[in-house]
Amino acid sequence: MTPTLPLPAAGPRPGLRTPFTYSLFRAIWIASLVSNVGTWMQNVAGVWLVTTLTTSALLVALMQTATSLPAFLLSMPAGAIGDLIDRRKLLLFTQGFMAVVALGLGAFALSGAIRAIDVLGFTFLLGMGAALNGPIWQTVTTELVPRPVLPFAITLNGVSNNIARAIGPAVGGIIIAYYQPGWVFVLNGVSFIGTWLVVYNWKRAVQHEGGPAENFSGALRAGIRYVKYSPPLVAVLVRTFAFSFGASAMWALLSVVVARRLHLQSGSYAVMLSWLGAGAVTGALLIGKIGHRFNMNRRVLVGSFVFVGTNLCLALVNSEYWLFPVMFLTGTAWLIAMTSFSTSVQLHVPKWVQARAVSIYMLVFQAGMSIGSIVWGELADRANTEVALLAAAGWMLAGLALALPFPMHQPDGLDFSPAEQWSDQLPEGEETIDPDDGPVIVMIDYDVAPANHAAFRLAAQHLTRLRLRDGALRAGVFTDVAQPARITEFFYVATWAEHERQHHRFTRDDQQVEAEVRRFHQGEAPPRVTHFLSFPRTANVEVAAPPLQVAGSVQ
Repeated sequence: MTPTLPLPAAGPRPGLRTPFTYSLFRAIWIASLVSNVGTWMQNVAGVWLVTTLTTSALLVALMQTATSLPAFLLSMPAGAIGDLIDRRKLLLFTQGFMAVVALGLGAFALSGAIRAIDVLGFTFLLGMGAALNGPIWQTVTTELVPRPVLPFAITLNGVSNNIARAIGPAVGGIIIAYYQPGWVFVLNGVSFIGTWLVVYNWKRAVQHEGGPAENFSGALRAGIRYVKYSPPLVAVLVRTFAFSFGASAMWALLSVVVARRLHLQSGSYAVMLSWLGAGAVTGALLIGKIGHRFNMNRRVLVGSFVFVGTNLCLALVNSEYWLFPVMFLTGTAWLIAMTSFSTSVQLHVPKWVQARAVSIYMLVFQAGMSIGSIVWGELADRANTEVALLAAAGWMLAGLALALPFPMHQPDGLDFSPAEQWSDQLPEGEETIDPDDGPVIVMIDYDVAPANHAAFRLAAQHLTRLRLRDGALRAGVFTDVAQPARITEFFYVATWAEHERQHHRFTRDDQQVEAEVRRFHQGEAPPRVTHFLSFPRTANVEVAAPPLQVAGSVQ
């Protein structure tokens, strides 16, 4: 089991400052802030360098794609690895890799021989490191603070990134103006080295997870299956893609608006990003006050509506001074929306699958950013920047309707701690079964009055979804034609080891669903549970004796 962190002292309910009372969170947060400053310095320097090296708006927009596409390709494998391997060791690898790449880009840029395509290539490599790092870094927060404090810790992680967004572009812009982008890339490499040292000194507690160990491919399938059968997560993913696809226009084309439409210099671009960062920090402060009044669904709606106005203003407003407050509001909306998405994902999953769920969320988010950047950049090249931004505003406006079929669910009251007991108890002698034996079929017989069949069917649908989510390949409910009161639930699992994992994945929250189904069972004896294992591979299945040999018969 994962070690339990102490809850905050009794008193006022947790707030934005509470996570800082945990020293390890505080140290890693500071390291993250320094690294984020370096990353935003890198972003502004890289985008501006490409803007000056090429006349193609598509190539400039591809900088966003070069950052986002690796996450689309690698975030899911990274999530599976993050749930299987020591996260501290993985962070040491990813931070070291990004340090080497950033320092290499800096040296190449300082040589004066760099081209736009070279910057894209190095950015893609940094994106690979970030894609492997992202799911692990986000889930580390759950090991640093207890669950009641987690929403505020996640918000502070967003604050770190947005303080960096306010500071990093300004510092990067100054270095670009007085020196050259190569020095920005070098400083970013140094920031990764600093983070590597903090992680190296983290003495992570040993994690003990129940159940047989998973392999990589099985872990990957389990993560996808869990998300597929979790409606709250599906809603988050749909809303995330719609939001990131439309919001990507601002990130991809802001430098083009500054340089080509408004005819301004790199300093103005850096100031725009600083206003974004300042707005995001303000949004973090507001979340502590509005969090109890606005649910996550409303926060995302407000964020989407603000981005409609942002894209309209970037397309139509001709004064940079009018755009400064627009960028401020955009930063606030961005922080509120992104924190709502991230918090919802992390609070709707148990720890055994957390990195995988976060990785799928990041994949969908980065897919929206990457595909959106290509679409809006290509549209800007074929028509003009204004048309692309107006089209993005229309997309965001239409996306508001998704709140009806895909509402964001509140995670309040969920208990993902392991269930102490599951009605499907493993049979005696199960230790003699080879974990790779299978498939396994589990059948649970209920005695339900025909008058209660409709209500039972509705409750059983939720339980069936849990069986599929936790590892079953097929699941369902049947009734006996000869005895209508007899109803059998079944689920089919690939191996005995996977069925054992189901037991360890079952949570106290799931027990409430199971209890609702068992409420319809009649009789004093509990529902009868039977396990069937593929014949004749297992020792606990009786095998027919060989036929008797008759004397003198031919062998």
